[in-house]
Amino acid sequence: MSVRRINNVVNLEAKPFNLKPADIQWVHETLAAMDVKEKIGQLFCLIGWTDDPQQLKVLLEAVKPGGMLFRPGAGASVQETHRFIQQLSDIPLLLAANLEAGGNGIAIDGTYFGNPLQVAATDDEDMAYKLGLVAGREGWAVGCNWAFAPVVDIDLNFRNPITNVRTFGADPARVARMAKAFTAGMQESGLAVSVKHFPGDGVDERDQHLLTSVNSLSVEAWEATYGKVFREVIEAGANTVMAGHIMLPAYSRMLAPGLSDEEIMPATLAPELLQGLLRDRLGFNGLVVTDATLMAGFMMAERREIAVPKAIASGCDMFLFNKNIEEDFSFMEKGLESGILTVQRLDEAVTRILALKASLGLHQRQRSGTLVPEPEALSLLQCEEHRLWSKASADQGVTLVKDTQQLLPISAAKHRRVLLYSLTNGKAPGKGSDVSQLAERLVKEGFEITRFDSEQLGFAAIFQAVEQLRDQYDLILYAANVETASNQTTVRIHWEPHLAANVPWFIREVPTVFISFANPYHLLDVPRIPTYINAYSCNEATIEAVVDKLLGRSPFAGTDPVDSFCGLWEAKL
Repeated sequence: MSVRRINNVVNLEAKPFNLKPADIQWVHETLAAMDVKEKIGQLFCLIGWTDDPQQLKVLLEAVKPGGMLFRPGAGASVQETHRFIQQLSDIPLLLAANLEAGGNGIAIDGTYFGNPLQVAATDDEDMAYKLGLVAGREGWAVGCNWAFAPVVDIDLNFRNPITNVRTFGADPARVARMAKAFTAGMQESGLAVSVKHFPGDGVDERDQHLLTSVNSLSVEAWEATYGKVFREVIEAGANTVMAGHIMLPAYSRMLAPGLSDEEIMPATLAPELLQGLLRDRLGFNGLVVTDATLMAGFMMAERREIAVPKAIASGCDMFLFNKNIEEDFSFMEKGLESGILTVQRLDEAVTRILALKASLGLHQRQRSGTLVPEPEALSLLQCEEHRLWSKASADQGVTLVKDTQQLLPISAAKHRRVLLYSLTNGKAPGKGSDVSQLAERLVKEGFEITRFDSEQLGFAAIFQAVEQLRDQYDLILYAANVETASNQTTVRIHWEPHLAANVPWFIREVPTVFISFANPYHLLDVPRIPTYINAYSCNEATIEAVVDKLLGRSPFAGTDPVDSFCGLWEAKL
């Protein structure tokens, strides 16, 4: 199938740009002053793989990119790097970050507010607004102007290894409500949002980082779920949309009759989805950015020499990350020469990029020298107000899924001797993946904590008598922080290889509680655990809230945003 040429006119006065005449004039004059190489440079949003000034200077002078994204670092360092590259750029840069769970998405000393699924469990739109506001304020403090958030995927498949706690749950209506509130907070802070990942992740059980995944819903089912969410966030003024390396075969076949199976492409390379669905049917007038083009879901769909220009020709406006920027730049040039990409389409994409920058006032802030705040703005990172809101989110979000043994609340008087099992997958250490704080807080409450140590396993420990276990412990506590992360195939509990020594075989013998600080679906692996709690985030505020609720000082207030029972009847017992 040949790529249909786009003949769209960008409406700069309409949402989400809402530009005034002076802003529109800047867009047109800036575009007119650019040569072809400069226009191509604007298409790229580069990964910030170094903060070395000399290397950055060489990179920016060679490419003149439209944007960059740096991984989280110390706030002061990130701010200084952002200031340096903005000063080097003739046209102000879009500076992005994955601000999904708080300011920690760009600054390691920023607020880890809580994962979106925890916020969804509060069922409080104001909490989603506060998450967006905190993430936006702290992103702004270090110089960001673009958030790759909110995630508007719907967690329909509990086996999906990448959506999970990054989503606002499994109910499309709740996802839409929370995403719109988050967007309002983020935009109030001065940042643009990028809702992701069109046409919607969470149906497949596979990760688009590792392959081209599939949203297998029918047209009708998609409209009632993802279509509802995307329509509402677009109507609410979402600035940009991130296209995923996700196929939507039902819609592709309907909008482009005659497509063979081999011709069905992920959204990043599918003009019928980007133009026919996103632009025409959903009415989106803003900027479309690809998801990271290093991902296998993009790489496997088409030869890169074709895919680089085809992504823009198909309807994406910006190209996120590179295998090799010199090569990708040349591929874009060759695509323009060969006709894969037209000058008209190039100009339209760059117009939208410039329009987004103008809508954020970047051209005006460049003139006044305020593109990046002064160092004093770093006081926003983990400020008292943000910490208090994070505590409120945890208090309202922690969810008691079941307590069929009617154990709670516990007390040091009745359950003093506790055996603690800590389950992690070693992901995201900067997010607070160590649950040691839980043990420390319980010790302060008068509990005697013994931590299971797999390195001390021996024959005697594995074949310990039941009566001996009862004599030693009053309570057994599991604290799981098995986090979602890209490039993994499952989010499951991996038991101790030595005869599964940490599996809860003793649930009929000693009172047992399981707390998940991440993946909410562990009842798949421990269905008969009698007391199960979902906390959704592993930060200080959440650990404090969990302890308060275990001890009965605070009621469980969370409402389950997903089916934590994974559809299993026995998990409810």
